[in-house]
Amino acid sequence: MEDVERLLKGSAEEMEKLLSSKTVVGEPLIVNGNTVVPLLSIGSGFGAGGGSGKGKKGGDEGEGSGGGTGGGGGVKPVAVIIINDDGVRVEPVAGPPSTLEKVGAAIGAALQKRDDKSE
Repeated sequence: MEDVERLLKGSAEEMEKLLSSKTVVGEPLIVNGNTVVPLLSIGSGFGAGGGSGKGKKGGDEGEGSGGGTGGGGGVKPVAVIIINDDGVRVEPVAGPPSTLEKVGAAIGAALQKRDDKSE
């Protein structure tokens, strides 16, 4: 059981590293004089197992052991913060965001709206 506890503790420590504010709020980008900050949704999960043994069952020799741990996660863009001379605004990423292309499209659309307003 000591091995399972060690595996679980190691998994929890790695998850803690993954789930920080830097992973939810992306690195700012400068695009045509606009500062664009991506906002992300992060989901994760993990589990652990265990085992033990000893003794005899059905006439077979006993002993035993066990262990196991696993995890998974996902990241998807949900919005961008756009900061420029006109102020600060949040533009959602439309539709079911699944790729970085959608973030690029949202940034492009937001910048186009700004250009249209300033003309």
